[in-house]
Amino acid sequence: MSHRIVTVLVAALSICSLAGRAQRPPDAGGSKTRTYYIAADEVVWDYAPSGRNQITGQAFTEEAGFWVTPGPDRLGRVYRKTIFREYTDHTFKTLKPRPSEWEHLGILGPLIRAEVGDTIRVVYKNNGHQPYSMHPHGVLYMKDSEGAQYDSGPGPQNGAVPPGGTRTYLWAVPERAGPAHGEGSSVLWMYHSHIDEERDVNAGLVGPLIVTAKGEARPDGSPKDVDREFVVGFVEEDENLSWHFDDNIRQYAQQPKKIVKSDNFAEPFYISNVKETLNGFLYGHMPMPTMRKGERVRWYLFATTNFEVHAPHWHGNTVVARHMRTDVTPLLPMDMLVADMIPDNQGTWLFHCHTGPHLRAGMLAKYVVLDAPGSQAPAAPQRKD
Repeated sequence: MSHRIVTVLVAALSICSLAGRAQRPPDAGGSKTRTYYIAADEVVWDYAPSGRNQITGQAFTEEAGFWVTPGPDRLGRVYRKTIFREYTDHTFKTLKPRPSEWEHLGILGPLIRAEVGDTIRVVYKNNGHQPYSMHPHGVLYMKDSEGAQYDSGPGPQNGAVPPGGTRTYLWAVPERAGPAHGEGSSVLWMYHSHIDEERDVNAGLVGPLIVTAKGEARPDGSPKDVDREFVVGFVEEDENLSWHFDDNIRQYAQQPKKIVKSDNFAEPFYISNVKETLNGFLYGHMPMPTMRKGERVRWYLFATTNFEVHAPHWHGNTVVARHMRTDVTPLLPMDMLVADMIPDNQGTWLFHCHTGPHLRAGMLAKYVVLDAPGSQAPAAPQRKD
């Protein structure tokens, strides 16, 4: 056999070996694979389901009603969305119940957890009517598990999952996906569809991913040194850019034939379809995060893809975020941060964005601090529908 033939065979075997490795993420050095069954599902979403302003406790004013009340030139508060939902197994027949302590996630996809050293395995099904995917931030993936559609040269890419299709993603969780030196025991990342990112995310396809440091996690992946966790997305849902916008006009406009679409952000109709939400809720409709005095509480905050500049503000208590004590912190597009709180002030408190237009448009919620454990604390207040 000639030297040239041997060289060609060796090269071919090397290419085959590389192709085989491309189907698996690099070894993160862990012993646990955490499997999630997640689908992209179409749902009907109500941004303010009680029909009242839960911040003021009264009916919506004319200004607030601009974003939530249907009319001849407005759609109101109900829209068709596509969101991530978790199922119990690969048949995708039974939704996995969301625990009560995570009901505040609202429109966000299911919480994905991992400890440094783990591998995340997501069995994904697209139940929508557009090609969608799941693209993670922070973790380590090969091209076939990137979940993004673009020309990146030869080799497996497979970004788009067609309607009705399934795909299994493998994401390794190495040290560089966990907290950095000087951070706490856990860090927040996101995942979202990344085929037509702007339309996909505004349709509703985004969710949280939390990574805990090696050796710092409980069996479920949560950090051992934290008593309660809350994830809040400062999510600007621009319905004008959603895949479902035309369907929403046909279904929810009082006079759909008179609606004139526009891409001018200054047009009143356009603005009425920009929903400044906390986890998909407006004007206090997010289920209230509830905690007790003295507990170690960790807030995970993020923003999404639009022209967003947020200023999360906690009334009544303070947090440590970005290595400083504060009660207001900046949040830029696709920004992710961790804020630690040890509440010392009992009561029901406002939590909102301090950016003026977002405040007026309903980016407000409430949270509850009960008395310390062991005390005769009252039950958490209930929302009045």
